[in-house]
Amino acid sequence: MPDTMVSGPMRILGYCDRPNVRPGETLNFYVSCAEELSTYEADIVRLVHGDLDLRGPGFKEEVIETGVTGQYPARTQASYPGSHAIIPDRPELVPGAAGFTIQAFVWPTTPGNGRQGIVTKWSAADQAGYGLFIDDRGHLELVLGDGNGGTVAVSTDQPLVERCWYLVSGSYDARAGIVRLRQEAVVGMANAPVSRAATFAGQSLSVEQSVGITPATTGVPLVMAGWTDHLEGEQAIVAGHYNGKLDRPRLAARPLSREEVWAWVAEPAGPDLVGAWDFSDQITPNGIVAFTTITDSSPHGLHGQTVNAPVRAVTGYNWTGEQHVYTHAPDQYGAIQFHDDSVDDLRWDVDFQLTVPDGLRSGVYGARLRSGEHEDYVPFYVLPPRGVATARIAFLAPTNSYLAYANDHMGVDAELIQLAIGRTAVLAAQDIHRHIHRELGNSLYDLHTDGSGVCYSSWRRPLLTVRPKYRHSFGNVWQFNADLHLVDWFTEKGFEVDIITDRDLHDEGVELLKRYRAVVTGSHPEYTTGPMLDAIEAYLQDGGRFMYMGGNGFYWVTNYHPENPHLIEIRRHGGTQMWTAAPGEHYLSFTGEMGGLWRNRGRAPQKIVGVGFIAQGLDISSYYRRKPDSFAEGASWIFEGIGDDELIGNFGLCGDGAAGLELDWYEPSLGSPAHAYLLASSEGHTNVMLEVRENFGTTMPAHGGDEQPNVRADLVYFMTPNDGAVFSTGSIAWCGSLSHNGYDNNVSRITENVLRQFASDDPLPR
Repeated sequence: MPDTMVSGPMRILGYCDRPNVRPGETLNFYVSCAEELSTYEADIVRLVHGDLDLRGPGFKEEVIETGVTGQYPARTQASYPGSHAIIPDRPELVPGAAGFTIQAFVWPTTPGNGRQGIVTKWSAADQAGYGLFIDDRGHLELVLGDGNGGTVAVSTDQPLVERCWYLVSGSYDARAGIVRLRQEAVVGMANAPVSRAATFAGQSLSVEQSVGITPATTGVPLVMAGWTDHLEGEQAIVAGHYNGKLDRPRLAARPLSREEVWAWVAEPAGPDLVGAWDFSDQITPNGIVAFTTITDSSPHGLHGQTVNAPVRAVTGYNWTGEQHVYTHAPDQYGAIQFHDDSVDDLRWDVDFQLTVPDGLRSGVYGARLRSGEHEDYVPFYVLPPRGVATARIAFLAPTNSYLAYANDHMGVDAELIQLAIGRTAVLAAQDIHRHIHRELGNSLYDLHTDGSGVCYSSWRRPLLTVRPKYRHSFGNVWQFNADLHLVDWFTEKGFEVDIITDRDLHDEGVELLKRYRAVVTGSHPEYTTGPMLDAIEAYLQDGGRFMYMGGNGFYWVTNYHPENPHLIEIRRHGGTQMWTAAPGEHYLSFTGEMGGLWRNRGRAPQKIVGVGFIAQGLDISSYYRRKPDSFAEGASWIFEGIGDDELIGNFGLCGDGAAGLELDWYEPSLGSPAHAYLLASSEGHTNVMLEVRENFGTTMPAHGGDEQPNVRADLVYFMTPNDGAVFSTGSIAWCGSLSHNGYDNNVSRITENVLRQFASDDPLPR
């Protein structure tokens, strides 16, 4: 089974159960070490600056004395990826004198990629039990084991076709000693990769074989999408994960005929019914409730639980293509899609806990884990006490965006990465380790092993990209570590700042923001929920002052798991994206709302912060040039101390300029306020900086930075009701320029001019 520390450069790894904690609350930490390590040291540090670039101020941390400080015994903790469902062991699952039938609709995505369990009550350790499988050739297979070394596997002679629906069944006639297998392709107008007119081998076939073995009773659970490798205490460790969809699995206490199998699809009934699972049972108008539960409609109530977040709200065997909103047609969304590399929680044991001391000021902290030359950091945010503010300014940490990119494999997996960044990717130790150890889970930019996009991401695993000192493979600090540029600047400039996170804003709404005179974002708040947007808009209507310090913000529709707040979900479509959601699967399973871009739901970021995503290019950054509005009476105060012809931000730690990586533009047709001041715009971008695909309707030339005038970052300022205001930089790279020349530069000065005015009680200049 997978071991997180067997190989790779990282010899100590950790994670915590959530990114946000308040004084008096307790945070759990989970640590795994390589086998050669016997002990490790842990302490808590305040993180100030994480960029190791020699042109900048360097790494900064402050050790905090807490009860965590000390030495701990090292141990290796195993990780078990792969989504599946577990039905606890019950007497009804033991085959009776007549035998059994297992049936289900299957939509396999990697047949032939090793043996995979469909529905099994199989103990690999004992070679006992029974189950319906796909064998290592991609053939349907029924396996029986007596637990005494006797096993039999009966399979078909044709492999299953990838991404084609089949009704499959495997029965054991105990009295006659016969195994029967059947598979029938179910090809509709929209549910298959081929048309109904297509023909292919194995569309409909059956196999019958005599066997001289009786399956043994086992104490393992019934597993869907895998089998039980072994038990660790009461926990089943599952192997042989199935890649693909399952729909309407059934279990009978006798062999069923073909006609009975089809009849049980719609109306499973009778004294021989053991289990009939309906994956659409939790679908409501507001999404899927009891998300991890699968329901048995039989009298036995053999309900189960999903593990490692298989994908729900996916099309079933009977999807016609006429309805794309799963909450409107639950019967056509009776499937769950499983993947062998899914992770929702590594479920390691707790190594130590931190109860945040009263009086510890709000900030960015980390558990520092060290053993000799090996180290890891587990970052987290300490919030102010609940219901109060301890500063006039709040930094809104874009934790959803950190999680979206967490553990991405773009530096290794993205085929065109060198074209996208204009250079060769450089891999850090963290990149190499997570490439080797895929059991640490994927980012929302990755594909599962079967090629489908990853739509869920979890905090409860080591997030090797969410670390101080880490530089992304495309050559810049990114997300969490990039936002430490701003945290460091707050510190150097003497600003007292409270930290709040995306989750806090989602839960508490505008009441959280109203405690602050000014709210400042991170460099890339890309992933946002509807309640977050509602709160920001209400804050601005009520006189709040908001500084959007980045680019490509408020872009993807995002939401949280209804039961597990450490999980987020997206469905990619209609934007600039690494993958596209399948037809009929554009709506979030957690909430029932349409995924994709906020822009496509009528909530373009221009409506909130005046600018929105226009271009992406990860090579070099550029500078801004002042526009006439920057000299206007109501805006010139922002440029106090700045020369009329001074280039703004032609320096910095992110691509050598303040305008780069991803850019936002002012565009009235998308909601940029007509009364906004267009203060400055960037120029001089290369053809690696490309206009976003949602901005044009057909393939055209000249979408690069040195040909397309739309490709620019716009610096924008506008006032809102009740003396509120918005200031937007329109560039991810802006914060990377703050520390240049000992923090004495025009990017720093503009930012300070705005923040000091926004945080004061004085009315804004007019």
